[in-house]
Amino acid sequence: MKITFRDTLEGVGPDQLGGRFFDGWPNPPSTPTFLKLLEQSYAVELAVDEDTGNVVGFIQAISDGVLSAYIPLLEVLPEYQGKGIGTDLIKRMFNRLSGLYMIDLLCDAELQPFYEKQGMHKASGMVIRHYQNQSGAANS
Repeated sequence: MKITFRDTLEGVGPDQLGGRFFDGWPNPPSTPTFLKLLEQSYAVELAVDEDTGNVVGFIQAISDGVLSAYIPLLEVLPEYQGKGIGTDLIKRMFNRLSGLYMIDLLCDAELQPFYEKQGMHKASGMVIRHYQNQSGAANS
């Protein structure tokens, strides 16, 4: 298995995004919606299995491009986890966003140790979740 990293969606189509991303989500985005959310991101980093040509991990950021960025999603397919791919993706994204004042993300408590190892600090926040819209279909 040879994993390469890309910072663009150039040459990536829906057929390369068909893995089991959004593991555990009750209402995951469809593949076309997944591609759209990547396309509309400020920045993306992709991990690609060169043997299959498929995307096996990704991270996205949304940003004002001036002071702040938010990382809504970092995902690695379950069968590729534990190989350092998530760490590489976040390091690549942090490097791209290093000129900004703040980089924020929210995660479940069990994921906080991973992000602390990447140099992030615990903080508190507030959220609203409309789970009926989790698939993104309302905005497609």
